[in-house]
Amino acid sequence: MADHFQRVKDYVLDLGFSIDDEIVEDEIVVINDEERGIHQLVIDCEDDLVVLEQLILKFEGDVSASVYRRLLQMNRSLVFGAFVLNEEGDTLLYRNTLALDNLDLNELESTINALSLGLGENSDELLGFVA
Repeated sequence: MADHFQRVKDYVLDLGFSIDDEIVEDEIVVINDEERGIHQLVIDCEDDLVVLEQLILKFEGDVSASVYRRLLQMNRSLVFGAFVLNEEGDTLLYRNTLALDNLDLNELESTINALSLGLGENSDELLGFVA
């Protein structure tokens, strides 16, 4: 698996990102690109999967059903990945899971681009969820 982790790290660097944090024993890297909305994107190599996850926002108080409905509608327009909630339902994340065995540079790049595009297209509305 260590060779998979190194391949993912190489892809990240090939895409022009710097690795801002790394937890080698857990095969995790964290990247940032504020201009593209990438902030503390966690790339986690787990067994035969690579999980990409970024915190989008924390909800304040109860979340209405209309917000959940709108998030599901937003997911429909995301090219890859999805907006998801943590187990407590108080934190919105972007998440995508990819197969590690046949992961290629384009697949990783597409996932990161989908996050950036999804945030760009929905940022005002997402921020309105906590206003």
